[in-house]
This record gives sequence, structure tokens and C-alpha cells, in this order.
Amino acid sequence: MMDGNILLAFGLTLFAGLATGIGSLLAFFTKTTNTKFLSFALGFSAGVMIYVSMVEIFFKAKDTLVGELGEVQGSWITVISFFGGMFLIGLIDQLIPQEGNPHEVKKVEDMAKKPSTLKDKKLLKIGTFTALAIAIHNFPEGIATFTATLQDPALGIPIAIAVAIHNIPEGIAVSVPIYYATGSKRKAFKLSFLSGLAEPAGAIIAYLLLMPFLTETLFGVIFASVAGIMVFISLDELIPAAKRYDETHTSIYGVISGMAVMALSLLLML
Repeated sequence: MMDGNILLAFGLTLFAGLATGIGSLLAFFTKTTNTKFLSFALGFSAGVMIYVSMVEIFFKAKDTLVGELGEVQGSWITVISFFGGMFLIGLIDQLIPQEGNPHEVKKVEDMAKKPSTLKDKKLLKIGTFTALAIAIHNFPEGIATFTATLQDPALGIPIAIAVAIHNIPEGIAVSVPIYYATGSKRKAFKLSFLSGLAEPAGAIIAYLLLMPFLTETLFGVIFASVAGIMVFISLDELIPAAKRYDETHTSIYGVISGMAVMALSLLLML
């Protein structure tokens, strides 16, 4: 069973990471950005992540740690690990150069401009930094998807889908400046694709470094940290991005829908 979970965890993490390539393809083969869809989808992704983190993952981690360490110590370690996950992803965010910030919204329409008039070393640098920033962001997301699936495949699947959805506009964010700077769709797609591979790389690192030492206590700490990481990503990245694409209240409808779908799926597993 564990071997099967490991393969599924790797597969879902790879699927989520490669969604950046989907964003890149959308930039090349569609003429306009469906802003309502992206706003709803990003909000939906945030709703899934926030609900599953606060309602399911946090309390599973707490139950594990309380069972191993006792009520007081287990509860304290759960909360410290939760905010420790937030601190980790926040620190990563601060270390990324501002010009490579992956939160910058790009639209498919931007691809319509002729690249020959837009070749610019600065644009190439921005695109490269964006790809690097997304790769760094995707690394802990890969660990989160992998460990969640390992603990409970029924949790891992919606988390992987939520991560994949929010990786699509990130693929656009990489492709647009790279295409501007080089005029090459191949180079833009390649860099976008490679930035997504950081997600399965995170899973591989988690497997190689953590599996040999994996105890119930360590799993509880990791799981609580994963909850913190996903809440931070949702509040700092997904919801603001959804609002920037938004026209009415589409993003908040997406958040509520994501929470409702996640709640229903957890109820059906009872």
C-alpha cells in the first residue's frame, strides 16, 4: 500500500508541476485571456487549499502529534509547525528578486505584439527571474502535494488539482517576457516547462531526505507545516492574483465553491 501511495504521490506532483506548461501553451494558442475563468479557477484553488489545510490537514497533524507527545506538547508542536511552514514560504518569497515576482499578472493578449520589436535583455532577465521564482515556489508545493498524498491519497488528489490550476497562469507569466525578449516560442515553453519540474523535484527531495527518518512525530510536524505553507500561498498569492483577474465577485465565488467542493468530498469519504 505504501509503495502504491509513493507512486501516486510522485505522479500527482508531476501532474501539478507540468501545469505550468499548459499555461505556456495557452499563451501561444489562444488569442485572449479568459479572465473570468482564471479568476474563478484561482479562487477555487485557494478555497480548496484553505479548507483542506484548516479543517483536515491541521487536525490530522494535531491528532498524530498529540498521540505521540501528549496533549500539551503535541498541541504546541502542531501550532509551531503550522506557523513555521508559513515562515518558511514567506522567507522564500522575500529572497526572490522583485523583478522576478511570479505574482505579476500576464495575459495572453500580450503575446500579440511582434517579438522582433520587443527584444530586450531586461525582458529576458525578468522572464528568467520569474521562472526561477516560480521554481522556488513550486519546490515546497511539491513537498506539500507529495506528503499529503502519502498520508492520505484522497487528500492528495484535490490538492494536486488545486496546485495545478494555480500553476497555469504562472506558465503564462514565464512565457510572455521570454517570448518578448527572444521571439522564440520554443525557448519560452522550455523555460516554463522547466520551472514546473521543481514540483516533482521537491517530491524527490522529500522522499530521499525524509523517508529514511520518517516517524509519526516527524510526519505530524511536516503535515502541520504543509498546512501553513498552503494557507500562506492561498492568502499571499492565489487570492490576490484571482482579484487582479477579477471583474465582479468571480474570485470570491471561486473561493466559496472550492471550499464547498472540498467539504463535500471529505463528507463523502466518511
